[in-house]
Amino acid sequence: MEVRNCKNCGKLFNYLGNSTPFCPQCMKELEDKFTEVKQYIYDNPGANIDKVATDMEISVRQIQRWVREERLTFAEGSMVGIECESCGTMIRTGRFCATCKQKMIQNLGSAMPKNEEQVIKKDKDTSARMRFLE
Repeated sequence: MEVRNCKNCGKLFNYLGNSTPFCPQCMKELEDKFTEVKQYIYDNPGANIDKVATDMEISVRQIQRWVREERLTFAEGSMVGIECESCGTMIRTGRFCATCKQKMIQNLGSAMPKNEEQVIKKDKDTSARMRFLE
């Protein structure tokens, strides 16, 4: 177990290897703020990030983080969005646009050879023996 300082309040806490560098109290406060922001966006679907940030007293960066994590999304017809990390196209939620996601899928698919299958070589006896890939 590792002990770290909370990035928000500076208190020491047991860091359990999760991705959040905040103590449990600050995490609870952040989750409560998320719930409030989500309700505000639901009530005001045309609000942009700056307006939400000022009205809800939270940083624009935190709102963008929630959008990239796909916890928040912009309204369907909204002119507001964030940029795709790959090509810069405006998107409503996530990190990449649909086109860039498709390109990544194709690139990853072409990296794996499809005609070579790994076959497990089995002995006649299927007891608890070690098996080798051919």
